[in-house]
This record gives sequence, C-alpha cells and structure tokens, in this order.
Amino acid sequence: MSAVGDALKVAVALCKQFEGFRSEPYLCPAGVATIGYGNTFYENGTKVTLQDKLITQSEAELMLIRSLSTQYLPTVLKASPGLIAYPERLGAITDFCFNLGAARYRASTLRKRIDAGDVQGAADEVLKWNKAGGRVLPGLVKRRAAERALFLAGV
Repeated sequence: MSAVGDALKVAVALCKQFEGFRSEPYLCPAGVATIGYGNTFYENGTKVTLQDKLITQSEAELMLIRSLSTQYLPTVLKASPGLIAYPERLGAITDFCFNLGAARYRASTLRKRIDAGDVQGAADEVLKWNKAGGRVLPGLVKRRAAERALFLAGV
C-alpha cells in the first residue's frame, strides 16, 4: 500500500478508537453537534444538527473515510508535505486535525516543529492539546499519547 493509504489506515483506526460510534447526533465536549465517528459535517457540506436522523455504523465509517481522505489528509500534506515519508506520523497528525481542526494545526508550534524536522519537540507538542472547554479531558490525554507514540514510531 502507498504511504497515503497507510496513513489513512492509521487515522481511521485512531478516529474510530477515540471518537467511538454514535448513530444519533450528539454534542461533543466542545459543544458541537456530531454524528457517527466524530463527523460534524456531511459529505455535501451540511452541518450536523441534533435533529438529524440516525445513521448506520457503515454509513458512519464511509463518512469518516471520505472526510479523512478528501479533506483532512490532503490538508495536512499541503501544510507539511514532508510527512509523506512517514505514514505513522501523517496518520497521527491527520487524526489530530480531524479532532481539533486543520486551522489550529496550520497555526501551531506543533506544525513549526514538524516542518523543522524536530521530531521529539513535535511529539512533545502533541501532548499539550488535551483540553476542551478549558478542561483537561482524560480521553484527549489518551488520544494525544497514542498520536505521540505513532509519531515516534521508528525514531
């Protein structure tokens, strides 16, 4: 498989593990309407609302794969093209962007460290992104630790 395909597998696995599946819309810890495996938008660009109909697990998985492969992974590669050589890191940062948004990544010290080749500094920077609503969330602490471990794989 290609580096992009491998990175996509990593990102899908992380998202599924840490987002979990919900068939009905819900509010995430940041107060955003969400469905499936953490999607806040449908493929057509429509925002998820709490009044939306239930979806199946297979629909949610397709939504996740499509959003990761068409939106988040290309955005990460555009911001940090050097990650193409490191599928585990690319997958971890794609998961990070899915969770927090690409704009936050693009403006972050994390990106600056990645682009400078500071692997250890970037891995440590990931751990700082563990809050929602100003509170440290145990789920985010675990997610960032998993992303960090993948980022350091093979170092």
